[in-house]
Amino acid sequence: MKHTIQALVENKFGVLARVASLFSARGYNIESLAVGETQDSSISCMTIVVDAEDERILEQIKKQLHKLIDVVTVVDFTRKEYVDRELLLVKVFKREDNQKDIEHFLKKYPAKIIEDKKEYSILEVCEERHQAEEIVRELKRIGIKELVRTGRIAISR
Repeated sequence: MKHTIQALVENKFGVLARVASLFSARGYNIESLAVGETQDSSISCMTIVVDAEDERILEQIKKQLHKLIDVVTVVDFTRKEYVDRELLLVKVFKREDNQKDIEHFLKKYPAKIIEDKKEYSILEVCEERHQAEEIVRELKRIGIKELVRTGRIAISR
């Protein structure tokens, strides 16, 4: 089961490494990690997505996160109501045979062209996680030249 965990941490050198090492030491791969300052520049918000089959080990990790001196709070959003988003920047090939597909895509999804060149277009898409996966599948049909993603960010409702 995928878990979305948010940790508010002091914005200090080495905190990210210590938090990430808690997961890797227990054999969990972090699927998504996004970190940024909050409204208080001394505090950063880490949004971590991890696929954890063993709930007991994940509970241990969360307890150990709480014990880290630089961690302010830890929240597991998995069973709570929250809003999440992911930003995608996608460079798609421009060919005569896919122009209608690109136009259809732009009408169907909250996407915009941020750069348009003769051989490619760069699209910006900001969407919730499930929709982002659908968007990537559709863009693969159109022809992705390059794709970068921010990772998930989340906020409670």
